Amino acid sequence: MAKKKKADPVPEKTTHHLLHDAEGAASGAVAGAVLGSIAGPPGAVAGAVIGAVAGAIAASALDTEAERQSQRTRELDAEIGVSGGDLGAPNLKHPPAKIGAYSGASVDADASDDDAAAEGPMQTPET
Repeated sequence: MAKKKKADPVPEKTTHHLLHDAEGAASGAVAGAVLGSIAGPPGAVAGAVIGAVAGAIAASALDTEAERQSQRTRELDAEIGVSGGDLGAPNLKHPPAKIGAYSGASVDADASDDDAAAEGPMQTPET
């Protein structure tokens, strides 16, 4: 039976996240008030409240998803050696060569006969 993957934990709210939530609420309140003003002052108040709630929820969701993606990127970077690893390290243990021959591609041994070399003077285009 396949193992279920654990859900990513929701990150704690930091001051940075709370500030973004407040910015989202403020921009939602302004947008809601502008749209609600069509119905007069009561509509502007209702629109501001509804817009503030919607803006705070949207900002919170965006922050949470950005934090999840950032955490996943950090995990992948650590796994492949980008951060704190040995990516590009010159002292890796490679298996020894089995024979001392050159590869076929490096000596053009695997080229077919109908391939024309692109060396020399410029070739005339075929029509």
